[in-house]
Amino acid sequence: MIPELASAEESANLGLTGTQRGLYCVLIFIISYAFVMTEEFTHLRKSKPVILAAGIIWAHVAYLASSNGVPAEQVHKAFEHNLKEYAELFLFLLVAMTYINAMAERNVFEALRSWLVSRKFGYRKLFWITGVITFFLSSVADNLTSALLVGAVVMAVGANSPAFVALGFVNLVSAANAGGAFSPFGDITTLMVWQAGKAEFFDFFELFIPSVVNFVVPAVMMHFAIPDETPSFPEEAQVQMKPGALVICGLFALTIATAVSFKQFLHLPPFMGMMVGLSFLMLFGYRLQLLYSRSEENKFDVFANVRDSEWDTLLFFFGVVFAVGGLGYIGYLELASAAMYDGLGATTANVLVGLLSAIVDNIPVMFAVLNMNPDMELYQWLLVTLTAGVGGTLLSVGSAAGVALMGTSRGMYTFFSHLKWTPAIAVGYAASIVVHYWINH
Repeated sequence: MIPELASAEESANLGLTGTQRGLYCVLIFIISYAFVMTEEFTHLRKSKPVILAAGIIWAHVAYLASSNGVPAEQVHKAFEHNLKEYAELFLFLLVAMTYINAMAERNVFEALRSWLVSRKFGYRKLFWITGVITFFLSSVADNLTSALLVGAVVMAVGANSPAFVALGFVNLVSAANAGGAFSPFGDITTLMVWQAGKAEFFDFFELFIPSVVNFVVPAVMMHFAIPDETPSFPEEAQVQMKPGALVICGLFALTIATAVSFKQFLHLPPFMGMMVGLSFLMLFGYRLQLLYSRSEENKFDVFANVRDSEWDTLLFFFGVVFAVGGLGYIGYLELASAAMYDGLGATTANVLVGLLSAIVDNIPVMFAVLNMNPDMELYQWLLVTLTAGVGGTLLSVGSAAGVALMGTSRGMYTFFSHLKWTPAIAVGYAASIVVHYWINH
C-alpha cells in the first residue's frame, strides 16, 4: 500500500472544483483567453493577459490550499512541477529561435526569396513550391516563422493578384501546420509530447505520411482555383548571403543532432543538447567577430539574435503553463479527462482536441491533455499530436501562422477568404486521421 499512497499523494489535486473560488479561476482564464483570441483587433500582446491570469489563479490556489489544511510543501511541489515544465521548453525554444534569427540576419531566407522571384515561375508552380518549402521548413522552424518567411515570397510575386495571395496564404498555413506535426522540432505541441516522454524522437516520423496527406488534399483542391498565368515580376538584384551563413545552417543541424543524442543516448532532457548547440553558435560568432570587426555590414552579435527572439510567445507560454497548471491542481483537468477520455473514448477525444485547437491555441489544449495524462498507447499519443498540430488550419485564427499572415497580407487574406476553403481543409483533416489509422494502428 505504501508505494500506492505515495504516488497518489504526488499526483493528487485539491479536488475543489465546485467551490466559488475554483469557478472564479476558470472565469479568469476564459476572460484572459478571450483577450488572446482578439489580439488582432485589440493589439494587446497575448502574453500580457495570460501572465496576469496565471498570477491570480495561483493566488487563489494558495488560499484554497491553506484554508483546506493542505501543507504549503505540497503546493510548492505542484508549483515547481510547472516551473520545471516551463524551464525545459523555454530553454529549448530560445535556442531554436536564436538560430532562426541568426540565419535570417545572415540573409539565408532573403537569398531563398530572391532566388525564387528570379526564377519567374507561374502562379501554379509558385503555389506548390512555396507550399512544399513551408512544409519542410516548419519541421525545423516553428510554423509562425516558416509561414512569415515564405509569405514574403508570395507577397512579392502576387502583389497584382489578390486571388493568388489569398490561396497562397491558405496553402502556407496548411503546409506550416502539417509540416510541424511530424517533427519534435516543428511545433511546440510536438515538442511537449516528446519532452514528456510520450513518444521517442523517431516515433514522430510515423506521422510523416498523414501530415503530407493533410497538406496535399486541400492543396490539390485549391490548385484549380489558382490563376494559370505568369505574374509580372519586380526587377531586383539577387540577394547574397553574408559570410558564415551556410556554417550557421550546418551548426543548427548539428544542434538538432546534439539534442536528439542527449535524449536518446544519455537520457538527459533535450534542452541540454540545445544549450550545448547554442555554445557552438556563440563560439562561431566569436570567430566572425574577429574576422569582420571592421565591417559594419558583416559583423555578428549572437546576443542580438537572442534579444530578437519571440519573447511574446515565450512569455505567453509561461502564462499558459501556470494558468492551466493551476486549474489542473484545483481539479478541473481531472474532470475534463473523465468527461473526454473516459466518457467519449480516446479516439473521439483526440479528434475533438484537433477541432478545439481551431478555436483555442493548441498550446494550452495540448498542455491540458498532458496534465490530464490519460492512459493511452503510442498510436493515440501520435493521433493527438497530429490533430492538435493540424486542427488549427481549419480557421485562420486557429494558429499563429494564420493570424500573422492576416496581418501582413494587406487585406488580401482574411478570415472569410480562409473560411471559404475550410471544407477542403476539413477533408484533409479527416483523410490524415484515416491514413494514420491505416498505417500506424
